Amino acid sequence: MARFLVVLDVDSTLIENEVIELLAEAAGSGAAVAEITARAMNGEVDFEESLRERVATLAGLPESVFGDVGQLVRITPGVPAMIAGVRAAGGRVAVVSGGFHEIIDPVALELGLDYWRANRLEVVDGVLTGGLVGPIIDGQSKADTLTEWAEDCGLPLSRTVAVGDGANDLPMMAITGLAVGFDAKAPVRDEADVLMDVRDLSQLLALLGLRG
Repeated sequence: MARFLVVLDVDSTLIENEVIELLAEAAGSGAAVAEITARAMNGEVDFEESLRERVATLAGLPESVFGDVGQLVRITPGVPAMIAGVRAAGGRVAVVSGGFHEIIDPVALELGLDYWRANRLEVVDGVLTGGLVGPIIDGQSKADTLTEWAEDCGLPLSRTVAVGDGANDLPMMAITGLAVGFDAKAPVRDEADVLMDVRDLSQLLALLGLRG
């Protein structure tokens, strides 16, 4: 039985990168996609609409780009220590992302996460189509996912922690027991219970009373 559940965003939270931007660089659409990403994270445009617009620029990339981009992903400082500390205290750690399973799966397995969920890019004959398959993980989906995992752990929402930086994290932050803005964009800074501006996720342990 888990004592509590920590759910993190992935891009610019669990990892230092924005994966869609790494993919877009490979497709030659990096600058345009970075601009759309910034507007989406600040809540200026609809997340799903912005996601589809950005993903469309990836059409024609070979499937091998996942391996290339995966090598560029950098885990945020303090993540392994944070996971170890949460686990030692009887907690579970999960991530829910507007990013992509193709990049997140290896990271989640390496870190030994309890749950993870993300969007999935469409690939046909070894080539990205510029489309997505399956349900879109947007802000509401993040909240629904956190609720689902809390139920799976037998926990009330008051025993959950949500950590994120962008506007699409706000719905899950609104229902959680503790909402942590991590190096957060303006909309999250206004709503989070706590702000962490140093990019070191091991700080979460002290915040949860698990050390120091």
